[in-house]
Amino acid sequence: MDLLEHLRRQFDYDAWANREVLAAIEAGGAGPTLAQALKLLAHIVSAERLWLERLGQQSQSLAVWPEFSIDQCKAQVDELAKLWGEYFSQVSSAGLSAQVNYKNSKGEPWTSSVQDVLTHVVMHSAYHRGQIASLMRAGGGTPASTDFIHAVRQGLIK
Repeated sequence: MDLLEHLRRQFDYDAWANREVLAAIEAGGAGPTLAQALKLLAHIVSAERLWLERLGQQSQSLAVWPEFSIDQCKAQVDELAKLWGEYFSQVSSAGLSAQVNYKNSKGEPWTSSVQDVLTHVVMHSAYHRGQIASLMRAGGGTPASTDFIHAVRQGLIK
């Protein structure tokens, strides 16, 4: 498996894990813990969109910490899965080493490789999904099981 295929697979996992977390939040009822979990999920999808926009040299369309309803998160999760799929259908293995110039949320200029950006997106999202799981457990809820190996064993990602 080459690097491009590996990263594509990681984004398939990411989309699946985001849907699992969304379902767990929906099933969890209401309350401050779930409100915080929803806030984190909104941040995940907003940050993923932000990085996709940076890769495409587009302007930022969402706040980094938006206030999304569960329905807005669902729409974003679904749309992002489609957009990342389109992105991966256009990027080449050679394109992974291309450099992307962007400004971070503080307005500081940076340059990163496409490969590093894509790796960051998956890791950033996984980090915050872990926070969501902790919040849900602390509030007495049942978090989604989003382990990569679980998804592979169940045939949920290829």
